[in-house]
Amino acid sequence: MKKKSGMGVRSLYRIFVYVVLLALAISIIVPVGWVFIASIKENSEFYGSPWTVPKGFYIQNFIDAFEKANMGQYFMNSVLVTALALILLLVIALPASYVLARYRFIGSKIINVLFMAGLFINVNYIVVPIFLMFIDADTFLRKLGMTDGFFLNNIFILALVYASTALPFTIYLLSGFFITIPRDYEEAAHVDGAGYFRTMVQIMMPMALPSIVTVILFNFLSFWNEYIIAMTLITKDSKTLPVGLMNLTQAQRGAANYGQLYAGLVIVMLPTLILYILVQKKLTQGMSLGGLKG
Repeated sequence: MKKKSGMGVRSLYRIFVYVVLLALAISIIVPVGWVFIASIKENSEFYGSPWTVPKGFYIQNFIDAFEKANMGQYFMNSVLVTALALILLLVIALPASYVLARYRFIGSKIINVLFMAGLFINVNYIVVPIFLMFIDADTFLRKLGMTDGFFLNNIFILALVYASTALPFTIYLLSGFFITIPRDYEEAAHVDGAGYFRTMVQIMMPMALPSIVTVILFNFLSFWNEYIIAMTLITKDSKTLPVGLMNLTQAQRGAANYGQLYAGLVIVMLPTLILYILVQKKLTQGMSLGGLKG
């Protein structure tokens, strides 16, 4: 009786989990699908039922979003900023996390504590100090007659801010993986004559590929969708896609051009969906594939 009762409780719990997961999936899929459908509707179709199927594929919405709303330039700005930020982040975080995880030296514990403390800092709370520091730096450069301004309205500086603010989380994640790998791999590499740098690049980093893919995906989503820092540091033509989308939203509300608005939303969402589809197999492998094989 107790065994049957236990099986019944587990079955009910499993059904409950499936229902919750199904409800969660529906709550995500339905709005995303609705946005995609709305992006190919003509403007006149929005005045009927919002659930009506579009009469055809009205691609003009995407053309207008790229050309008239300048979403094409905003898209390229976002691609450039995100790519630069990811490159800077990986170049800095991979060696740093490997060294902090595998070696002990004077000050290593303090550095680890400082990086862990960075996990508790909300970037949005330090945007204003960063902005004021950049204003002072640009003012100083103008006094020297070197440039009209370098730190504000600079895509590279924006990418550098993104990368630096993502360092604590990235180093925490990668260090947690590197710690799990036995030292046998490094000892074997040293016996074969490999130095520290070659061991890190040719042995450790390929083994850390699932964690690296996870870091790239998480940070890509963060950089691609970031709005507050981009809005604060970029005030001219080099706006990123979320800032451009917000401007498009404000403009199209008055013009009631909803098709162009939803086309802009699709332009923002599509790269993240494509990236997730491409890396989901690596992502699901997890971040604990350390250990000796064979």
